[in-house]
Amino acid sequence: MADFTLEIDADGVGVITWDVKDKSMNVMSRDSMALLNELFDKALNDDAVKGIVITSGKDTFAGGMDLNVLAAIREEYADDPAKGLFEFTMNGHHALRKIERAGMDPKTNKGGKPVAAALPGTALGIGLEVPLACHRIFAADNPKAKIGLPEIMVGIFPGAGGTTRLVRKMGAIAAAPLLLEGKLNDPKKAMAAGVVDEVVPADELLARAKEWVLSEPKIVKPWDEKGYKMPGGAPYHPAGFMNFVGASAMINSKTQGVYPAAKALLSAVYEGALVPFDTALKIEARYFTQVLMNPSSSAMIRSLFINKEALEKGANRPDVADQKVKQVGVIGAGMMGAGIALVSALAGIKVVLIDAKQEAADKGKSYTADYMDKGIARKKATPEKKDAVLSLINATTDYAALKDCDLIVEAVFEDVSVKAEVTKQVQDACPDAIFATNTSTLPITELAKASNDAEKFIGIHFFSPVDKMMLVEIIKGEKTGDVAVAKSLDFVRQIRKTPIVVNDERFFYANRCIIPYINEGIRMVREGVEPALIENAAKLVGMPLGPLQLTDETSIDLGVKIAKATKAAMGADYPNDEVDEVLFWMFDEGRLGRKSNSGFYAYDDKGRRQGLWEGLGEKYAVADEQPDLIDVQHRLLFAQVLEAVRALEEDVLEDIREGDVGAILGWGFAPWSGGPFSWLDIIGAPYAAERCDQLTEQFGERFKTPDLLRDMADKNQQFYKRFAQQAKAA
Repeated sequence: MADFTLEIDADGVGVITWDVKDKSMNVMSRDSMALLNELFDKALNDDAVKGIVITSGKDTFAGGMDLNVLAAIREEYADDPAKGLFEFTMNGHHALRKIERAGMDPKTNKGGKPVAAALPGTALGIGLEVPLACHRIFAADNPKAKIGLPEIMVGIFPGAGGTTRLVRKMGAIAAAPLLLEGKLNDPKKAMAAGVVDEVVPADELLARAKEWVLSEPKIVKPWDEKGYKMPGGAPYHPAGFMNFVGASAMINSKTQGVYPAAKALLSAVYEGALVPFDTALKIEARYFTQVLMNPSSSAMIRSLFINKEALEKGANRPDVADQKVKQVGVIGAGMMGAGIALVSALAGIKVVLIDAKQEAADKGKSYTADYMDKGIARKKATPEKKDAVLSLINATTDYAALKDCDLIVEAVFEDVSVKAEVTKQVQDACPDAIFATNTSTLPITELAKASNDAEKFIGIHFFSPVDKMMLVEIIKGEKTGDVAVAKSLDFVRQIRKTPIVVNDERFFYANRCIIPYINEGIRMVREGVEPALIENAAKLVGMPLGPLQLTDETSIDLGVKIAKATKAAMGADYPNDEVDEVLFWMFDEGRLGRKSNSGFYAYDDKGRRQGLWEGLGEKYAVADEQPDLIDVQHRLLFAQVLEAVRALEEDVLEDIREGDVGAILGWGFAPWSGGPFSWLDIIGAPYAAERCDQLTEQFGERFKTPDLLRDMADKNQQFYKRFAQQAKAA
């Protein structure tokens, strides 16, 4: 069945229904846009049709554009991809402009047929840009629906007229959160913001839209009227000028200049506001094409949309039967265990939450109660929903309660003997369940020795806080079986998070890469590099936190604990004595990070950062001559990406898609780059190897070019081409 269908009712309303049959949510493809254009022409040219309603055959409207289309256009127009992308974008503009003008006389604005959009639920991306081209937007009163333009989150901006129309409809300042932050609203908030026109009961949605198109309404958009003035003022108006100055400052504050889409969006808005509407659409299309041609945007789309979606759909799942979790046991009701219980119950999974003392188990359950209370206060949840979620959690000390669990997630202290004891207790009570240990550092193969069946033993590394962090790292031990992997992947899918699967090695993948980043920052402090330069260099290259602030956030005593354990394991090969000098000194000074309101940063009594601690400079004097910004940034970035390459070489990583997605979601690796492997593809393997040689000569063997990268440099290869079979979905 076609993605769009047209039916004309007895009253003369042409109803165009969007329903992509093989998708849970409608997405726009090249063929579906062409079909929409064709059916609209048919309705427009049919004298029996008095008005048109565009709606959906699903309980949502649409989830946006199929971004695989963009990659297909690049291949189709390999000799001149910019031309292909610009023509594709302009074709979309022409189709939506036809809906907007709806047959009106171009000179008099007379005639034309009213077009309403009827949104039963979520409308995102082009799923909102199509309605914005209609004359009135009706949305069903569905509090779960999300309406907005989230394109900026994957490295592009609304390029099908959404940018130009939203700004002309609302004004630059009002539109800024929707465009520059990708803010999503429920229908009522979208109406309050001025995005949709009416929110109506779901069972009246189509009837109300039909009623409106038959009422002979005025359909000329404000920007097509003579004398139109932009809300809030155009750039040449005193008020509008200040708005754009403020918007520019806000963008640079939030993006540090490393996200090309944000700057291009603001340029399209500013320049578009100075010219007639149709010219503004052409400007938008040019900037949109410019962004699509930027390797940063291509990498972000690939990692944050295509690869992420593929992993969430089970791209690397073993071919075994469905392993959906019916009941999960969570051992340990501390912050991590409480978080795992929360996200499981929110997903509708029964939870047995166990701790050594009933008081501790109850406290773990109260974490969910507090979370739901906050949701109720923000009107994101109801008391009934809270009761339903809490009813799924059985907080107890009794291991016998685990008898019906098919998955156990152990989240006790990071201690081999403690975890071994818990493993035995669980297996006595629940011998057939898959056993997953939540750990960030301890080897899974070693921990599995306490199990009666190593095939059913696996590692699951949740990131803290569990309810906010989207990544889950699944770690296979030497004997972990396919069913355990599939069970873990299916569980992660149920709790709506993104999984990566890695093999067992010290620190697995995420911590293996982030610890060198932290260490490099601390090394530079010891060398006399200005701490503010270290921190700002990191932020200016897209890292969410500088290495010193990140150390404070994760706690200095944890860093000391990891350092001691690593040194004990590595012996004479341990490479970080100079880092430990600084870290152990901070620990001895009682500066444990944010938890003690004292670390690399100073804090006030309420725990708010007050700037870098002055005592740092007194202990490690700042050198008179400071390094170049790029050198500092490269030390921080290569410290991470070289570990990612080594993880791939050593088969810790099996798929570069997992390496890129895991880096961005796990520790915030410069999202603009698309991840470590995408970044290496952007700068090129030959340059990366050359730069590694320079850094090795200056700073030591930790920057030595991995054999894999050296081979790729010699052959001038890219990761996403060399490993194309792995990344075929990208």
